[in-house]
Parts: sequence; C-alpha cells; structure tokens
Amino acid sequence: MDNFELKHGLLTLVQNKPFLGLDKEDHHAHIRYFNKITSTLKFPNVPNTSIKLMLFPFSLEEAARIWLEKEPPRSIFTWDDLVSKFINQFFPPSKTTNLRNEITSFQQRFDESFSEAWDRFKDLLRACPHHGFSELHQLNTFYNALNSNDQDSLNIAVGGNCLDKMPRDCLAIIESKSKVHYSRDKAIVAKVSTSSSTLGVSPDVAELEDMVRALLLNKKNQSQAPATVKAVEESWVTYGGAHSYRNCPATDGNVYRDNIKEYVSQAAAVNYNQGNTGYRPPMVANQI
Repeated sequence: MDNFELKHGLLTLVQNKPFLGLDKEDHHAHIRYFNKITSTLKFPNVPNTSIKLMLFPFSLEEAARIWLEKEPPRSIFTWDDLVSKFINQFFPPSKTTNLRNEITSFQQRFDESFSEAWDRFKDLLRACPHHGFSELHQLNTFYNALNSNDQDSLNIAVGGNCLDKMPRDCLAIIESKSKVHYSRDKAIVAKVSTSSSTLGVSPDVAELEDMVRALLLNKKNQSQAPATVKAVEESWVTYGGAHSYRNCPATDGNVYRDNIKEYVSQAAAVNYNQGNTGYRPPMVANQI
C-alpha cells in the first residue's frame, strides 16, 4: 500500500453527492451510492475495503464530517465498523424499531393492487436494510397481508401453496408477477387516456354533461305533459231573462243556433214599417 495514491478524479467522484447529516437525508442511499462507485476500483495489492475506508471521509460534509472527526482514534478498523457506526449515528435504534414494526404489521390496503402492495412492502424493507428479517419471514409477512383473491392468484402462479415453496423462489415469482400486473395496469390507463383525448373531454366532464343532459330531458318531458284543465264553471248570461246557457231558449241542447242577428233585424224591419222608429226589441235593449 506504500505506492497507493488517491487520484483527484476519484475524490471528485465521491464528493459529487456528499452526505451532510440532515434528518431528511437517506443514509442508506448514501452507503449504496458509495459502494456502487468504489466496488469496481481495483489496485494491485490493495483490498477494496481499504480503498473504501480511505475514500469515505471525503463523501461527508458539515455535520456528518464533524461526527466522523470526533470519533475516538483507533475506534474504526474495518469497513463494517465504519458502516455500523455511521448507521447508528444517523439512524437511531428508535427509528429502526418503528420501521421493523411497520414491516411486521404490514397489510394490503382495500384499494391497493397486488403490484402496489408489493412496491410499498419493498419500500419499507429498503428504508431499513438492517431490519434483520429472513427471506422466509418476509414472504410470510407479505403473503398473509394480501387479500384472499391475491393469495389465490399467487398460489396459482407458484403451482401450489406459496408458503410451502422455497422463499427465494417465491419472492422472485412475486417480483415477476408484480411487473406483469403493473404493465397491464399501465395499458388500461393508457387506453382510457386515449379514449378521453379522442373525445376531447375528461371522464369527469363527460359525466357532468350526461347529468345536465338528463336534467334537460326531464324538464322537456314535463313541459310536454298534458296541462291540467281547470273545470269550467257554469257562467250565467242575462239577456232578456236569468237562465243558464244550457237552458237558453236560443240553444238546442249543446248546439247553439246563432239566430240573434236575424231575429233582431226582422223585428226592427217590422216596427220601422209600422212607423215606430224608436222601437227596440227587448233583447237588444238588454244587450245595450
């Protein structure tokens, strides 16, 4: 290791995404990123873990760098020691306990698909890589958290009871099954989106238009319905005597004979010829 030297380009690479020690930062993600960068480094007669020990301090800034500098001398001998101390510092045991409880009590939501449930379960495992649960425990937890339909579907996919199979094989089948379901869901969503865009309206707008159209149709039907006919009250007309229209001498039952003008003209002609120019028939007098 006497001839080992950290190149400037390598230091720049690990400093590209420094860990600052903030609450919102994902320290596990930082470890994964750092391992990804340094895992391919090869130097003659230099173990890869030694390279990581030398490079890791350059990936820290601010509070995280201050923490490492305060560590007692000779308290870190291996890469595993450094990772353990780093996790315990920025991932306290209380947080680990809470995440472990979330994993153990995991349940599929009523509106959650198989793929969505599996993705959420993996997110919990990823958030706490040091959870310590075996593959068998992970399989049992996830399988028992599924609804009966998804359990039956998974059993069919593995060719029997899922819990009777090898945990690693079942987990691989679950991963494949989730990807198939996810691709189908995307296809359905794409089809719906295409139909909506073709019509030029969203499903919500289309539904609203249907409601308005139904209301207008109902209103139109009401306006075309037969109007309620108010009963016609019997009216009394007085002209020469008090009697109803039905009993009027000038009517024959329900048939009205309009001979009033003829009667008046004849009576007037008779009296005029007799020299009584001021005479008016009783019916005409009453009308005036």
